[in-house]
Amino acid sequence: MPCYNPPTGWAKNIIESLQRIKQLLPQVEVHLILVNDGSSTVIHNSDIALLQGAIPHFQYIPYTPNRGKGFALRKGVSMSTHEYCIYTDIDFPYQEKSLVELFHLLEEEQCDIAIGIKNEAYYKHVPPMRIRISKFLRWLIRTFLRISITDTQCGLKGFNAKGREQFLQTTIDRYLFDLEFVYRTDRNKDLEMKAMQVELKPGVIFSKVNWHILWEEGKNFLSILWKG
Repeated sequence: MPCYNPPTGWAKNIIESLQRIKQLLPQVEVHLILVNDGSSTVIHNSDIALLQGAIPHFQYIPYTPNRGKGFALRKGVSMSTHEYCIYTDIDFPYQEKSLVELFHLLEEEQCDIAIGIKNEAYYKHVPPMRIRISKFLRWLIRTFLRISITDTQCGLKGFNAKGREQFLQTTIDRYLFDLEFVYRTDRNKDLEMKAMQVELKPGVIFSKVNWHILWEEGKNFLSILWKG
């Protein structure tokens, strides 16, 4: 789980979400690797202590400066030693049952890489600008990259050991690492990738659109296109 300037109450929210996951997966030992991606606001020691006390298998990885979500997740995944990895966002924006369903796809060996995709209800809760950006990116992917899954940016994905190796080969440090991952996987005939719809929690607060980041991600899209 990547962490950058988390919202108030973030640690308590993580604990509550993991408790709900444990209720749905009572026989599964869940480990949490939290990567602090050079937050510019203070991550209080009390929050880390709260997580350490409530989560039996917890690892905290801080570093500076900020490098981006892709870099943070590669850092965390590289530290994992378990059979399955699942990543999501710091606010657990998707229903826990969606994460559990994604885990079962991997556990039942239906695929090497499970990709969460947003259902239609998702767009009823998203600011109009985000909807336009999301649909424009999906058009770009469908038109220029021509891969089987066009909804690449959903923040819930998981993989087994083979998928982990593929994930660690990504190079983009910021948001389009997801697209790079799906694009690489789509072209790797030795890997089985499967998409499943996930459900957004009510009341999720979306960050404002950063136009500088959009410009940088545009360049990352072009780098994926050229490498392809």
